[in-house]
Amino acid sequence: MSQLRPMTDKPNGHYDLAVIGAGSAGFSAAITAAAQGAQVALIGHGTIGGTCVNVGCVPSKTLIRAAESLHQSRAASRFSGISATARIDDWRAVIAQKDELVSELRQAKYLDLLAEYDTLAYLDGPARFTSGGLAVNGSSLEADKIIIVTGSRASAPSIPGIEDVPYLTSTTALELEELPRSLLVIGGGYIGCELAQLFARAGVAVTIVCRSRLLPEAEPEISEALAGFFSDEGIAVLDHLTYRAIERSDAGASLTVHGDGGNRTLEAELVLNATGRVANTEGLGLAMAGIALRDNGAIRVDDRMRTSRPGVYAAGDVTGRDQFVYMAAYGAKLAAENALNGDGRRYDNLAMPAVVFTDPQVASVGLTEAQAKLSGHAVRTSILPLEYVPRALAARDTRGLIKLVADAGSARLLGAHILAPEGADSIQTAAMAIKAAMSTVELGEMIFPYLTTVEGLKLAAQSFDKDVAMLSCCAG
Repeated sequence: MSQLRPMTDKPNGHYDLAVIGAGSAGFSAAITAAAQGAQVALIGHGTIGGTCVNVGCVPSKTLIRAAESLHQSRAASRFSGISATARIDDWRAVIAQKDELVSELRQAKYLDLLAEYDTLAYLDGPARFTSGGLAVNGSSLEADKIIIVTGSRASAPSIPGIEDVPYLTSTTALELEELPRSLLVIGGGYIGCELAQLFARAGVAVTIVCRSRLLPEAEPEISEALAGFFSDEGIAVLDHLTYRAIERSDAGASLTVHGDGGNRTLEAELVLNATGRVANTEGLGLAMAGIALRDNGAIRVDDRMRTSRPGVYAAGDVTGRDQFVYMAAYGAKLAAENALNGDGRRYDNLAMPAVVFTDPQVASVGLTEAQAKLSGHAVRTSILPLEYVPRALAARDTRGLIKLVADAGSARLLGAHILAPEGADSIQTAAMAIKAAMSTVELGEMIFPYLTTVEGLKLAAQSFDKDVAMLSCCAG
């Protein structure tokens, strides 16, 4: 194991850059700066590596894949003459294997990297702004510039009685060594959807409750279709509800909700809170430092990643926007480059792809239809059911659709939204098309490989002006 470098690496405690937070964003900023020869203090507090590798992306997608293998065996009968079965023999072994991968990646992608950068010192302990500048573990640290990348954590739902009911979060749910009989998921965002399907496929009776609809930021056609596919798998989806109260019960927990039919009570052995996340800003002394926060408690930054205090930058989940690990790393890299080289880089999320790892997967980039209209565009859309995509027919799995959003005048592609079993691996093509300001005509004229999910983008683009049902294979 790499040895963590103490502050004594720099006798006078002075650095070109101090990075507060040692997750993906923190390492991105620190490595970017160290690669330019800057003297960098990377300040971590807690488990090195942050959310993604330890309790977020890596463990959740590992378990999602494990549960997907169970589903695929059950779905094998969609092919004539084939049947298969699969079962969980030892959930503890599944969890142990997940933990092993997390440990390996934390070592290889975080701890082992520290020794590779001679100008980077790792300091372990809480950081806080003081009247004299910045302190780590109570000791003063001098830095010309500072980047805050402390991430976020699960927020508590605002439900009367919740303080008396033990509930799971996205972190603790992935640590369960025994599966519950039933699970009530509060929240229909991407975390709630991913984990609800994971546990349902593992044999847990799952109910999702939400105030609006599943994936409220997604296109409504995709949200509605996904809710239907969840129902087909036995997941109960209850939407447009008001949470009245929650309490312990003999079954485990009891939640009272209100909807069109009045009040109803839902019970489950365990409750999973998936209602959102809050920025980690407590204890940093931001008020003393004059660093402004947004209404949601996240740090306010401009398009150069600058906070309201000169010389202090912030990036990632602590800013409350684009809460994806790759966007945190991107923003932190920009922050480091701007801190060292004069604020010349602007944050650009125009072609930011986003993926929800349900099955079918939800992948999107650019504007939704509603966002495009709010931005002043006259809009045209196309919606292509997956039954028109040859890959889906060959796989005998036509769950999903592709929706494209375009400017009516120029035909420029503004947004692409995919619901498909392999949608995540197709969205980058649409992202590149939006980045290049391509029109739907140009997208429809591109050469795509046959019998791929991504070919659906070509067909969806052609469907603005053609009936794709009247085209032969590969026509166009």
